[in-house]
Formats: sequence, structure tokens, C-alpha cells
Amino acid sequence: MAAPPLGWRLLAAYGAPGFALAMPTIPAFVLLPTFYADTMGLGLAAVGTALLLARVVDVLSDPLAGWLSDARPTRFGRRKPWIAGGGVVAAAALLALFMPPAGAGFGWLVGFTIALYVGWTFVAVPYTAWGAELTRDYDDRSRLTAAREGLMLAGILAAGAVAAVTAPLGHGEAAGLAAVAWLAVLAGAPAVAVLLLRVPEAATPPPHDAAARPVRLDRAAVRSALANKPFLRLLAAWFVNGAANGLPGVLFPLYLQHALGADRTQQGLLIFLYFLAGIVAMPLWLRLARRIGKHRAWVAAMALCCLVFVWVPLIPPGAVWAFAAVCLLTGATLGADLALPPAMQADVVDLDTLRSGQERAGLFFALWSMATKLALGLAAAGGFWALEAAGFDAAAATNGADALLALTMIYAVAPVVLKGVAMTLVWPFPLTARRQRIIRARLERRSRSAAPAGR
Repeated sequence: MAAPPLGWRLLAAYGAPGFALAMPTIPAFVLLPTFYADTMGLGLAAVGTALLLARVVDVLSDPLAGWLSDARPTRFGRRKPWIAGGGVVAAAALLALFMPPAGAGFGWLVGFTIALYVGWTFVAVPYTAWGAELTRDYDDRSRLTAAREGLMLAGILAAGAVAAVTAPLGHGEAAGLAAVAWLAVLAGAPAVAVLLLRVPEAATPPPHDAAARPVRLDRAAVRSALANKPFLRLLAAWFVNGAANGLPGVLFPLYLQHALGADRTQQGLLIFLYFLAGIVAMPLWLRLARRIGKHRAWVAAMALCCLVFVWVPLIPPGAVWAFAAVCLLTGATLGADLALPPAMQADVVDLDTLRSGQERAGLFFALWSMATKLALGLAAAGGFWALEAAGFDAAAATNGADALLALTMIYAVAPVVLKGVAMTLVWPFPLTARRQRIIRARLERRSRSAAPAGR
């Protein structure tokens, strides 16, 4: 018998922390690099190197977070203690990183970026794994991830609104970053408290005797996970698409300022339009996913993004409203990018559970998080290195035609090529709604056969 759909109260309680978690992500990824490179005087190459170093250290924490939340249950639950501890570390590092003292240099940036990333990891990995376990329904998983990612987009919008308000009032970039950090911390504390107190860690009982099959973090566990071919296909596509999104993300302020000629108020408005479109369009992608499947709906979103973004090099300087149309259309595809792949990942975890007899959502989402971070780190470092090699100077009032062409091509053309590769990987994804229902039925039969007699 199918479980009833998840109620809106549970969806809201689970998704609410996403609002605060997402608030600092765009400032940290898009604005902070140029802030430290320009305002703090570190330079593009140094900042790119610092961010890559932080990401490399950060990825080591992903399998640890996944394993601990899988295999070390406490009386408070498997996921909840790590989310609480990670949130405290991330909040402290966020305030330090977004409000650096005068003279803060390379070491400050690397150290607190590592602390922020590791804290985020110990929130994000258990949080997303927890979501994968709340329901096994193919379409309900899309609703759950959409609730989380939609509220994350709302958090990003709130951060953009801060920039849009502080700039006209004459406050500098430093004041805007500080405001975002404090708002994220003040909004996150009560949201995480509600999550920990009101959301159960699993809506269904485990489909096997977990005590008989302990979850281990060793080579055999990783090899077993990597033998999951749908997971490898999805992971590769997620990595490539992450790099495709990361390049324009980290170069966004540089493109707007130097190639498009947008002022700070216009930049804030463009960011706001992009993420607003993502929220508005998300229900449409969920509806399309129910009709044609999650993987094909994701391919459709990536194709639309490419068809729009490929025209960016033809936009002349000063044509801000032409670029606003690009932001609206590409932003509309963002909802699919955020909601559908994690829901597909939850289906992949079911296949692993069926084969291994273990609940290892934490391990799979840890590997997923590692791919995300490596993609973003390589995109940031690679984009900055390429710009520096092309002679682009972020601190200069003007740059030559060749440097601006390099900025535009890296910003707009390289992501289209990468998304094309991602689409070829996603299209033949095998875990359709029908196959996922078969997997779920087998897991339920195993659960019933493993239950004690008379229970």
C-alpha cells in the first residue's frame, strides 16, 4: 500500500533551514572572491588558489560526515547531532569570513573558508541524506527536494535584496556582506531548531536488519558505491553541470561590471531576477518531471539554458535589459537544476540499499557533495587562472578588447559546452518511475520478511 503524500507542514519544517543555509552561498561564491581579490588586495590568482585549497581540504570531510551520520546513531538520532554541531561551526566561520579585520590576508581567507566549508558539510550531508529517507515515493521525492531547494532560492533572494538595499543607501560591499552573515545566523538558528524538534528522521522503517550489516567507511564500501552504474552516470553529470554553473557564477560580477557595464544597483536587480525566476518556474519542472520523468525534465532544462546563454557574447555593453531577459530565462531553468538531481540521487540510494542491504544515504550524499565542491573549486580556480593568463585585471577601470573577449567566452561559451556534455550523460539514465517502483516494492517485501513474527 502506498504511503500518503508528505504534508505541507512536514515539507515546510524540513525545508526551512534551507533558507538560512543558502543566504550566504552566492555572496560566498560570487561576491567574496572579488571582495578579497580587489578590496582586500589579495589578487585573483591568490584568491583562486585559496579557494581551491579550501575545497581540497573540505572534500576530505565529506566521507567522514556521511559515514558518521550513517553508522554512529545517538539517542538523538543519526543525522540531528551532526547538523547541530556543523551549524555552530559554520555560523562562527561565516561571521569571521564576511567581516574580516583590516589586514586580513591569505591565511585568514584559507582558514575560515575551510571552517565554513567543513561546518556546511556537517550540516548539508546529513540534511540531504535525511531528506532521501523521509519518503521512497518517486514523485514525493521531487516535492521534498523542491521544498528544500525552493526555500534555498528564497534565501538567495533575501541575500540579493540586502545588496539591492544597501547599495543605494551608500553602504559599501563590506557592510552588505556583514548584513547577509548576521541575517543568515539569526534566521538559521530557529529554523534548525524546528527541524531537529519536529521532523522525524525516517517516515518508514528500515528495510533490513541494520544491526546485522553495519555501515563501514572503507575501500570496499566506496567500491560498492562506485559499482552502482546509475550513480556513476548521475555523479558525472552532476560534476560537469556543476562546473558549467560554477564558471558563470564566479565570473558573474566581473562580467556585469567590466563587459556589460552594469552598476551595483543593476547587478543586485539582475541577481534578484535570476533567482526569482528559479522559484516561480520550479512547479513547472515538477509537473514536467511527473509527465516525462525526472531525468528528461532535467535535460530539457539544461537544453533551454544553453539555447538562451549562447547568445550572451552578442549582447553589447550597456544592454542591461537584454541581459535581464537572459537572467529570467536561464534562472527559470535553475529550479530543475536544483530540485531534480537530488531526487534522482535518492532513487539511486534505493538501488544501493536493495543490493547491499545497508542504509548508506550519508555515504552517497557525501560523494555527491564532494563532486559538487570539486566542480565549484575547479571552476573558480580555473576561471580566475584563465582570466589572469589572458591579461584581465579585476582591479583595473578598463581592460583591453582581448581581455574582455576572454572574460565573455569563459563566462558564456564554456558553460554551454559543459552542459552539452552533461545532457548526453543524463538522457539515458535508467532509473525511471516504473523501475523505481519495482525497487521500492522489493525493499518493502524484504522489510516485511525481516520483521519479527507477530510484530
